[in-house]
Amino acid sequence: MNSPFALLGLPETFRQDDRLITERYRTLAARFHPDRFAAASAFEQKQAVMMAAALNQAYETVKHPLNRAAALLSQQGIDADAPEHTSFAPDFLMQQMQWREMLDDARENAAALNHLDNQIAAEQNILYTHLQQQFDEGCLNEAAQTVRKGRFLDKLRREIAACSV
Repeated sequence: MNSPFALLGLPETFRQDDRLITERYRTLAARFHPDRFAAASAFEQKQAVMMAAALNQAYETVKHPLNRAAALLSQQGIDADAPEHTSFAPDFLMQQMQWREMLDDARENAAALNHLDNQIAAEQNILYTHLQQQFDEGCLNEAAQTVRKGRFLDKLRREIAACSV
């Protein structure tokens, strides 16, 4: 099966142009949208549905930096999301605990939730910069560890968003 990068006609690198990712996806999604195949044979309709699903999956993989990194690592035989990789440096564990406490304290305070979300977003940007450097330097095991840290940040931001609703 084609990689998500190949499916979207993009280079298999961590560094990507977000605008180009979306442009390629929209062009292909319009071309293979199942509604365009309403008058086609049942086989062609099924193929269109399968292609649309594959394009959606490829887009979700390539557009999100952590998913993109995990896909690239997987191509190198590294499973960044393997459950046995759960150890983190003590300073990151302490930071996780502090953020969790801040979230618990801020659950009913929109301003505090927004502040915490901004803080985590800034950390994510730093993490993505490190991830880019790790890929540029071929430090793939370190990149896998960075992906795991990023997964925690993503999860925390989803929890913050759920509190904000």
